[in-house]
Amino acid sequence: MNKPLIILIVDDHPMTVDSYSNLLSNNDFQKNTPNFVKSYNCQDAYNQIFFHLKQNTNIDLALLDISLPPYKEFNIENGIDLASLIRKKFTNCKIVLLTMHSEPLTVDKIIKEINPEGFVSKSDINFELFPIICKKIMGGDTFRSPTILESQRELFKRNINWDKHDSQILILISQGVKTVNLPNYIPLSMSAIEKRKANIKGQLLMGKGSDRDLINKAKKLGLL
Repeated sequence: MNKPLIILIVDDHPMTVDSYSNLLSNNDFQKNTPNFVKSYNCQDAYNQIFFHLKQNTNIDLALLDISLPPYKEFNIENGIDLASLIRKKFTNCKIVLLTMHSEPLTVDKIIKEINPEGFVSKSDINFELFPIICKKIMGGDTFRSPTILESQRELFKRNINWDKHDSQILILISQGVKTVNLPNYIPLSMSAIEKRKANIKGQLLMGKGSDRDLINKAKKLGLL
C-alpha cells in the first residue's frame, strides 16, 4: 500500500494553494490522498521545512511560486531560495517552480542553479493539465512548459551561453545594484566580476557603453 505523499505548496494567494491541493486530491493522481503542507510566504515555508527535518519526515513534492514575501532574517528572498534550501535538505524531493515571469536570463539562471523537475509558466497550465504534469514528475519525468522552453530557445538563438553568475550580474545591475556591491551577492572577486561584466558588454554592446546602455540593450533583446 502506497504511503500518502507529503506535498509542500507555497504561494502567497491562499485560493491558489487550495486549488492546487484540490486538484491533487483526486484519486487519479494518487490512490491515497496526499498530506498537504500549505504556506503563504517564505518564513512559514522555511519553518515547515525545518519542522519536517526535525520530525525526520520527507517532503516528496514541493510546488513553489517564485514571487513570495521574503524571510529577510535568513536571506530567503523568494521561491528560488526555498528551492535551493529544499535541494540541500530533501535530496529526493521533486521541485516544481511556478511563475508568471519568463525572462530568458531569469529562466536560464534558475535552470542552472536549481534544475527543477518541473518549471511551469502559470499561463501555460489549466485545471486538467496540472495533476497530469505533477503525476509525470512524480513518475520520474521532467517538465518545462511551452513558455519556459521558448525562453530557453531565445538564448540559444542569440548564441548567448553565460553561466549562472553572468546572468546574475546582469539581473542585479538591472535591479539597481552597483558594481562595487556585487561581491555581496555573488561569490566572486571584484576583478572576476569586472571581467565577466566586460564579456557581457562585449557580447551585447560590442564592448562599448554604460550600465544603463547594457540594461536597455538586454531589455530590447527580451533578455530581461
